[in-house]
Amino acid sequence: MTVTEDAPGADSGKEGVRDAYAPSQRRIERERYKRARARRATAVAALSTLVTGAVLYLVVVNAPGWPRTKETFFDWGYAREAFPKVLEGLWLNVRLLLVCGAAVLVLGMLIAIARTLRGPVFFPLRALAAAYTDFFRGLPLIINLMIVVLGVPALRLQGVTVDPVLLGGTALTLTYSAYVAEVFRAGIESVHPSQRAAARSLGLSNRQALRYVVLPQAVRRQVPPLLNDLVSLQKDTGLVSIGGAVDAVRAADIIVGRSLNYTPYIVAGLVFVALTIPMTRFTDWVTARMDRRRAQGGAT
Repeated sequence: MTVTEDAPGADSGKEGVRDAYAPSQRRIERERYKRARARRATAVAALSTLVTGAVLYLVVVNAPGWPRTKETFFDWGYAREAFPKVLEGLWLNVRLLLVCGAAVLVLGMLIAIARTLRGPVFFPLRALAAAYTDFFRGLPLIINLMIVVLGVPALRLQGVTVDPVLLGGTALTLTYSAYVAEVFRAGIESVHPSQRAAARSLGLSNRQALRYVVLPQAVRRQVPPLLNDLVSLQKDTGLVSIGGAVDAVRAADIIVGRSLNYTPYIVAGLVFVALTIPMTRFTDWVTARMDRRRAQGGAT
């Protein structure tokens, strides 16, 4: 016979289970206290921020030179004139970021692998990779740009470009690949040797162990610092203007040279900040996510 109704006492059993998992009054009060404390902390933070902003505003606008500073750096008319030209030049910065960022990742990875190769036969390669990273990490980026952008055309080499955009991108790639190589190398060396040994015991060659076991873990662990380097690269693309390339900074500089008003520089700076903030917040989100996974015992 098929039973179509719950047995007597089933409802009371379910209610008993629900009652067993009902939060206690003490826990309810604790959660209420936490929410109240969070609201209070938010209110205090908002109030302190408003007070700090108001104080800074009053200090700036009451400074003796504020009227002249406002006219020179915060002129709305020059801002409207500069904004479309700065945006047009910003497209060059974005293209440089995309191309140079990809080249930096590839070159940095190759240099890092060269520095971690084992065996005496690879010593010359390791030495060259170490010399490369030491040199370009120590050489200021602005000097590197001047040498490449201004020095290479002076050599008059046959078949070598004199385009300031390409030369500036090359200088950015040379410098940032040295930094990224060290980030990758730190990630590779952070992988425990037992991982490589286990891969070899399964029949993988050294190259296969590096490709399928070591590098995936190394790259995953170094995502936050790699994103930070890309954020820095995004800002430094504005330095290619020293060679005459018309990017966002150069577009602002042209207007400043004609008007002797520095508002276009403020516009260009704000545009770069607006472009950088999303990448910075994404980097923070990735870092926090990886920290939570580590705290929970998950894979990194």
